[in-house]
Amino acid sequence: MALVLHATGDNKNAFKALIAAEYCGVKIELAKDFQMGVSNKTPEFIKMNPIGKVPVLETPEGPVFESNAIARYVAKSKPDSPLFGSSLIDYGHIEQWMDFSATEIDAGISGWLYPRLGYRLYLPPAEEDSVASLKRALEALNTHLASNTYLVGHSVTLADIVMISNLVVGFKYVMTKSFTSAFPHVERYFWTLVNQPNFKKIIGDVSQAKAIPPVASKKPAQPKEAAKPKPKVEPKKEVKKEVKPKEVEEEEEAPKPKAKNPLDLLPPSKMILDDWKRLYSNTKTNFREVAVKGFWDMFDPEGYSLWFCDYKYQDENTVSFVTLNKVGGFLQRMDLARKYAFGKMLVIGSEPPYKVKGLWLFRGTEVPQFVIDECYDMELYEWTKVDINDEAQKERASQMIEDAEPFEGEALLDAKCFK
Repeated sequence: MALVLHATGDNKNAFKALIAAEYCGVKIELAKDFQMGVSNKTPEFIKMNPIGKVPVLETPEGPVFESNAIARYVAKSKPDSPLFGSSLIDYGHIEQWMDFSATEIDAGISGWLYPRLGYRLYLPPAEEDSVASLKRALEALNTHLASNTYLVGHSVTLADIVMISNLVVGFKYVMTKSFTSAFPHVERYFWTLVNQPNFKKIIGDVSQAKAIPPVASKKPAQPKEAAKPKPKVEPKKEVKKEVKPKEVEEEEEAPKPKAKNPLDLLPPSKMILDDWKRLYSNTKTNFREVAVKGFWDMFDPEGYSLWFCDYKYQDENTVSFVTLNKVGGFLQRMDLARKYAFGKMLVIGSEPPYKVKGLWLFRGTEVPQFVIDECYDMELYEWTKVDINDEAQKERASQMIEDAEPFEGEALLDAKCFK
């Protein structure tokens, strides 16, 4: 039985195995008529990879999934493969750069590109973090390549194959010349290898991105209906579907229709979040008597939950504007929860280290899982559910709602509201 790769030939994760096969003289066939989003949902495919991700290599001994594992299998199919170096330390360095390519380079590129193409939720602060992380990784790679033609040793190894396969998507779609010019050794390395015969045979010609793609609109623009001077049957205009690069299907299923948020399926609550936000915003005097009392009158413990949060690393808050920016960034990234949450974040203290503490109201009786999954800042805080039957905790929550000062014996540097 021949090795059969279940993927399209222009998927960047398929490149890894196919280029390795060229260097090792291993024969790989692409699965016939493979269609992303269709072929990888069949019972036969799910048997090979239970979560339906692409690519999968079918071998005489059984299937192998995960693209780096597939590339290793292909490389080891040839005894004394040149792709693993000539010594144990070479092998260790090859594995090192393969991991670096996945966790630093590929993660940075995908975090920048995929949200712009509509594969993931687009959040500007998250994009900034991805681009900053990618730059840091490219700086490290550039330093290494200043004195090395290849990642390890004096010839192409599996580390180079994996690195180029990941970089190619970046160069083609987001990493413009103005971006990559800061990393001249990476540029030299990329263009040298991508034009090597075994690489070019699989990847083809590569052109560098001229511009960063715009953020995909949620709904495709509909063509305006042409004016009709007299009744007649007009031929239907074909609405062109947005074509996304196949390389970025990247070990993922095709995008699925957006699932309904589980919080929208909860039983109706007597607390109307917008009513509370309106009361909070419109109360200018007697705040404790009007807004805070109104909150407790509205609060529904069966439909909503209250949580204290305390920053885990308070000793790091030594610079006021950095601490304030940290809190502001957290609130920006929480924007995805605006429909389901209300929050107060206090920055406490007149001198460093400043304390960051907050109070959050969430729909449901637990912190929503989609917020935990999407907002990485969540793990930087300790979350404690407010016991509303404890008068001390209830009073603390009331003080946070009204920005009471002093708070727990200290002045407020700032108080921010999420509503």
